[in-house]
Amino acid sequence: MPEAVRNEALERVKYVVLGCGSTGYNIVQELCRESNRILVVDRDESRVRELRDQNFDALAGDIADISFMSGLPVFEIAFIFTSDHTTNLTAIKAIRTRLPGAHIVARAADPVSAGVLASAGADFVLYPPQVVARAAIHQVNKLYANRISQRLSSLLAGWEGTLGIITHKNPDPDAISSALALATIARSVNPQKLNCRIFYDGVIGHQENRTMVNLLEIRMEKMDPQVIQDCNYLALVDCPGPGQNNALSPRTRVHIIIDHHGNGPDLSTPFVDIRPGLGATASILSQYMQELDIPVDKFLATGLLYGIRSDTRDFRRNVTSQDLNNAAFLLPLTDSELLDQIMSPSLSQETLDVLGNAIRSRRIQSGYLISNVGYVRNRDSLPQAADLLISLEGVNTALVYGISDDAIVMSARNRDIRLHIGNVLDEAFGDIGDAGGHPNMAAATIPLIYFQRVKNKDELLFLIMEPLLEKFKKIVGLENEGKDEL
Repeated sequence: MPEAVRNEALERVKYVVLGCGSTGYNIVQELCRESNRILVVDRDESRVRELRDQNFDALAGDIADISFMSGLPVFEIAFIFTSDHTTNLTAIKAIRTRLPGAHIVARAADPVSAGVLASAGADFVLYPPQVVARAAIHQVNKLYANRISQRLSSLLAGWEGTLGIITHKNPDPDAISSALALATIARSVNPQKLNCRIFYDGVIGHQENRTMVNLLEIRMEKMDPQVIQDCNYLALVDCPGPGQNNALSPRTRVHIIIDHHGNGPDLSTPFVDIRPGLGATASILSQYMQELDIPVDKFLATGLLYGIRSDTRDFRRNVTSQDLNNAAFLLPLTDSELLDQIMSPSLSQETLDVLGNAIRSRRIQSGYLISNVGYVRNRDSLPQAADLLISLEGVNTALVYGISDDAIVMSARNRDIRLHIGNVLDEAFGDIGDAGGHPNMAAATIPLIYFQRVKNKDELLFLIMEPLLEKFKKIVGLENEGKDEL
């Protein structure tokens, strides 16, 4: 390139790459896809000649000398990629002195030096081994997602008969939308030979959940043991195994388990995908839809997006980058009006009464709030009450409990990072009922068994819960604390 043309090009620089080893050269190659306004500076003159032979604008210069900046044109973005920490630090300081508005991306030699470079003014610091590790994990996750999706598709394609899809008791938006998505996948890969039915136990009590089922036209059936026996195959969504938060016997053979919480796979089940790290089971099903390239209509997209939003409390709880990516995939496919209708249903009188009882009967001790709401018909009102009470000033953990016709039911919320409320409920009540959950949200159900016909439910609740609450308090360390306060 003639020198006059080269000087004219240098006046139009957008990117400067300081240090052109293997990493720097790859940066230059990528930048060329977007712009030709690139200047490379390296102290190795032979390297500079090679770059010029490839029609790159390159200058020889000692980046370790702070005066090197005087010979450079104005630029917008600098990539500082030498292998020497001191040289990179010098370059950052020099750029910040002359061009305080420039953006700087720097390479760190180790994790400790990364903080030093950031403090000196680098906008973004790369530590190559960390980048490689993240890229490797990302690729492994993509490979896993593709292979397990294909395995599910192959399994469903080879079946003939009826697939019963079972949600957890009192299904929430995550379980409901996941069941609908699995049915959609099954119908897509095997429309002629496989029929799907969605079953649930308990009640769909929360007004938002009922609205979701109605507006999205989801057909769900109450569990009937005889009907379940007639199914050729069984799948569990949003629960980790038979008998765990569902009405199946623990010895029931199931063929598919898909969940985002649980202790690990059941090796006797043909297909198991349990990912405790994800925020919602709906996120797993959304990934299947993408990997299998199955069309997602507005009803399913709206349901899955609401399932992810609901279980992550609008992306503020237990959310991961995968959840956000899957939500981004669903967002343009959803019906915003439907979503608004689902999220803004009318509040039932019974739910309002439960909320009032929870507020009136609350007792607070050292940041722990415990509230007895008495007899409840709609179990879904308990988590709503717990969500409300955990927001009170000075409350770190809220436990709300009540009694229905056949069980004592509890819902807990937690903001104390030292406490895993799911483990606490499991330790306190797991030996006599079904209990567990996440670090910041959990639930428990204690079947009444021999006491179902007792008419005075409130008195029965008091007799049973008093010793159980003492066990709960002992586990969390409240047994020697002061008296309760309102």
